[in-house]
Amino acid sequence: MPFTLRPSRRFPVLCAVTYNAGPLQRHGSVRFALALLLVIIALAVPTWADYEAGLNAYRRADYATALREWRPLAEQGHAGAQYYLGLCYDFRKGVPQDFAMARQWYEKAAAQGHAGAQNNLGGLYEFGHGVTQDDVLAYMWYHLAAARPADDEWRDLAAENRDEIADHMTSSQIIEAKKRARDWKPQSQ
Repeated sequence: MPFTLRPSRRFPVLCAVTYNAGPLQRHGSVRFALALLLVIIALAVPTWADYEAGLNAYRRADYATALREWRPLAEQGHAGAQYYLGLCYDFRKGVPQDFAMARQWYEKAAAQGHAGAQNNLGGLYEFGHGVTQDDVLAYMWYHLAAARPADDEWRDLAAENRDEIADHMTSSQIIEAKKRARDWKPQSQ
């Protein structure tokens, strides 16, 4: 067999992949790809489990545990964890209210296309919480969140928020906001 999986002595959650090139085998690259996939899954499972543990703690109002689970994930670029850290700072859940920190975490998640973070970032800009009040940016973030597929839980709320703020914007502001939304591209972390 051209590869073997063995538990890592230093990190029990991880597996080490050993690939024996040996004589070229017809299905060697497929087997290697499968082994690599197993390693990727093994690495992703703890992340998912930590995120879910944070969600469960948040639902129980155990914000200290939720923050402890999410912070390392957020720092590694997990959009969901970044969103929830923003939410905690935005609404005083286990930390003092800090709109600037909420904005930072929402921006990281929103940059990856997280609709909840985009919607909430729109709210910060609409009301000037932790940022200079800016209807164009608020509309842009609401518009991005509202452009989600129909089954996205944020779509309707973001569309409602966008339409409400549009009521007191000029047509040139709306055009500018739509242009910014059209030019926006998600970033990978």
